Amino acid sequence: MIWDDTAKKVVMDVSFNQPVVSIKLKYDRLIVVLRNQIHVFSFPNNPTLLHSFDTRDNPKGLCDVSPFGQVIAFPGRKCGSVQIADLETTQPGQSTSPITISAHQGELAYITVNQQGTLLATASKKGTLIRVFDTTTKKLVVELRRGADPATLYCITFSHDSSFLCASSDKGTIHIFAVKDTSLNRRSTFKKMGFLGTYVESQWGLASFTVAAECACICAFGPGHSVIAVCVDGTFHKYVFTTDGNCNREAYDVYLDIGDDFE
Repeated sequence: MIWDDTAKKVVMDVSFNQPVVSIKLKYDRLIVVLRNQIHVFSFPNNPTLLHSFDTRDNPKGLCDVSPFGQVIAFPGRKCGSVQIADLETTQPGQSTSPITISAHQGELAYITVNQQGTLLATASKKGTLIRVFDTTTKKLVVELRRGADPATLYCITFSHDSSFLCASSDKGTIHIFAVKDTSLNRRSTFKKMGFLGTYVESQWGLASFTVAAECACICAFGPGHSVIAVCVDGTFHKYVFTTDGNCNREAYDVYLDIGDDFE
């Protein structure tokens, strides 16, 4: 149901044969995510179904769309794959066949695109690697290592100019990576076990800061080189980082005080 707060009434009501697990809204598109399908409607005048895409079972409603572009990304039909489609098409029935990227071997845990729709970041349920792809060429841009131990990723976000990326997980660490100038990231060399015995280079975070472990939180970039994290325990964290890896707290507050009234 779409509510018009100016008119103070419901202006759109659409029913589906499956539970709605997520909704994405653009100024000219309404994207409804079901367990196995994604429907794209024109919006807000005379809403019309423009596209429908089939997906792998998607209970978390993984889907993202660029606010200033027409790129949409969502799970593919195969495990670990991502589909990318262009929503520029404005007439129902016009072809907009998505392109599939094999991003991970395991099930997807998170999908996000940058504001311009030129970059896609993905992570699997293992949560050790974040891969960034170019949505035009469909090629891997950089592989970023969150850590060596498996983790549940809560949030991945690009900075406004796509120079950096931040990620939060149940390990309680907010990692900040450089995407444009990847030479800023820390590096270490691991031996890849196999008959070749070759070495592979992993790119680790440029900087990081900690919040409460296993406390779900979202993270985003603020003005300048600042990162904000807001956690479900009501804590607010703001850190400023430098390109040489320093990270200092600028603000901290608690907006949720659970007292007797909540018992």
